[in-house]
This record gives sequence, C-alpha cells and structure tokens, in this order.
Amino acid sequence: MKKIVEEVGGEGLDKLLGERITLFCVNYIYTGKLIGVNQTCVLLTDASIVYETGGFQDTHWKDAQPLPHDWYVQISAVESFGVIR
Repeated sequence: MKKIVEEVGGEGLDKLLGERITLFCVNYIYTGKLIGVNQTCVLLTDASIVYETGGFQDTHWKDAQPLPHDWYVQISAVESFGVIR
C-alpha cells in the first residue's frame, strides 16, 4: 500500500493521493480523502456513502452518510473516479 509520505508522481489514483475524491462503483458511490492505493484496493479516510448526489454543481451531497472508520474500496468495483467537491 502506498501512503502519503512524500510527493507521488504518476496518473490515475496515485495522482489523487491526498485529495478528497469520489468513486463511482458498481453498487455504491463513495467519497473521502484518498490516503492509500495498492493493486487491489484504495483507502479512504473521512469516508461516506453517497445515497443521493443532488446536482453536481452543488457544494454538498444531498444525502451522504459518514462511515464510522477509514474505508477500503476494491478497485475492481470502481467504474470511474475523480474530484467533484
């Protein structure tokens, strides 16, 4: 697992380390600060499941429920990702 220790180059998820990202997955949408990436999963802190997005131009999710701990998401379930808010 890569963790934020020093500046990381590259593209994709590696480039977004340290950013608050949104993962559109097969069944759910997750959002949180990306603090770890490896071959099989990513690690989010301050993570939430987004049940209702609202407008993408809005500054907050319409319904995002915080998860109780840091959260791992399988990369194989991710359809797309990026910085939205």
